[in-house]
Amino acid sequence: MKPAIDVNYINPFLKSSMSIFENMVQVKLGIGKPGVGVLNFENDMFVIQVGLTGQMKGQVFLVIPIENAKKIASNMMCGMLVEELDEISRSALGELSNMIMGNTATLFSNQDIIVDITPPLSMLGSKLFMQSDTQSIQVPMLFDGKEFLSIYICVSKNV
Repeated sequence: MKPAIDVNYINPFLKSSMSIFENMVQVKLGIGKPGVGVLNFENDMFVIQVGLTGQMKGQVFLVIPIENAKKIASNMMCGMLVEELDEISRSALGELSNMIMGNTATLFSNQDIIVDITPPLSMLGSKLFMQSDTQSIQVPMLFDGKEFLSIYICVSKNV
């Protein structure tokens, strides 16, 4: 397994997530304590996977409890009540991940690191198990002091 990305490269992912959430979802997120991530989700989760190519390679996962995913989709759709994650709400959440990762790619380009992103892939359910060839760093994102979602960064820098 490849080692996790250098900690110095995590900030663009976090800055982008916080900025996009504040602007598009009207939720101000905080950052929890990062740690080694395990891609094993027992409870009902909505997971969005976006790949990175170029000078960095790997996957990033946004892992959101179902109820929080509904709240996010509702906020993105101007307060329309989202009772289930249907095709429209899942599409909105996929677009949110595109905005976050596109902004992350821009922040990296400002550091002369060129990356591209792949289209998002979403998964919904419980007992989701995934594997990456790169060690994962998990960063909890907090709302009102509680974990609202997590970002799993499974990315290595190409040399």
